[in-house]
Amino acid sequence: MLKPQNSKTNKNWRIIDIINWADKYFKDKSFENPRSEIEILLLHLFDCKKIDLYLDFEKVINPKDLATLRRWIKRRIYREPIQHIIGNSEFYGRKFIVNQHVLIPRPETETIIDISIDALSKINNPVIIDIGTGSGCIGITLALEIPGSNVLAIDISEAALSVAKKNAELYKLNNIDFIKMDFLSQDINHNVDLLVSNPPYIPKKEFSGLMKDVKEYEPTIALTDNSDGLVFYKKLSKIISDIVKKNGVTILEVGRGNHYSKVKEIFYKEGYKGIKTFRDLNKDIRVLMINN
Repeated sequence: MLKPQNSKTNKNWRIIDIINWADKYFKDKSFENPRSEIEILLLHLFDCKKIDLYLDFEKVINPKDLATLRRWIKRRIYREPIQHIIGNSEFYGRKFIVNQHVLIPRPETETIIDISIDALSKINNPVIIDIGTGSGCIGITLALEIPGSNVLAIDISEAALSVAKKNAELYKLNNIDFIKMDFLSQDINHNVDLLVSNPPYIPKKEFSGLMKDVKEYEPTIALTDNSDGLVFYKKLSKIISDIVKKNGVTILEVGRGNHYSKVKEIFYKEGYKGIKTFRDLNKDIRVLMINN
């Protein structure tokens, strides 16, 4: 492991030395993108851009920064998500605060934003509800991308809402409100143009097979419904006709594989026929849009 300059080795670690050493170290620990791991940590440590790292690659890292980096690498080796270590994650080109109380935003979820913006393009001042907002990444992004909108973001977790509120403050938003609510047991008394949600959809039987980064560090309540992965969709299929306005839409993220077909069948049985599927950046069907 890295040692500061005043250690017995008395080695001066330059940025390039750290990158080369960590590239091999993470590779030996079976990380998929070893160089990316150390680059992200260094970018956060120095608050700089990637190009600056390599332009200044001869820079010697001082003992204090080296000690910080050593702690971060140790945490990462235990598979703590790198987003938790640096305290933020990127979503739709913006940084969002994240911690152990919220799901880390995934790139594939950005598909929901594009579809939502398109679906609301002809509606002035749309009303949007984000169910299970977590970090707030979906609701906040829609509030920013559609300035005339009014967004209501709900979550059962007070700790998650605390994070979401901090993220809204980062962007000085005044068109989003946060409410603590148990969606499965409480009624939603709002009429909206768009209902959007990325609910817990991992079946209980599949939870143990998740990567350590996910199952040991991200909130279980945001990952699984502790059932068949369909609980939230069944509830939504019963209530969206009372929440979503006529000609409004519901946009939902679904799991990989054939999960989308199971969700689609739930809404078909409730009489919804105009259901569209959308593929994410990996060409997987990950989003359903239900027209009201």
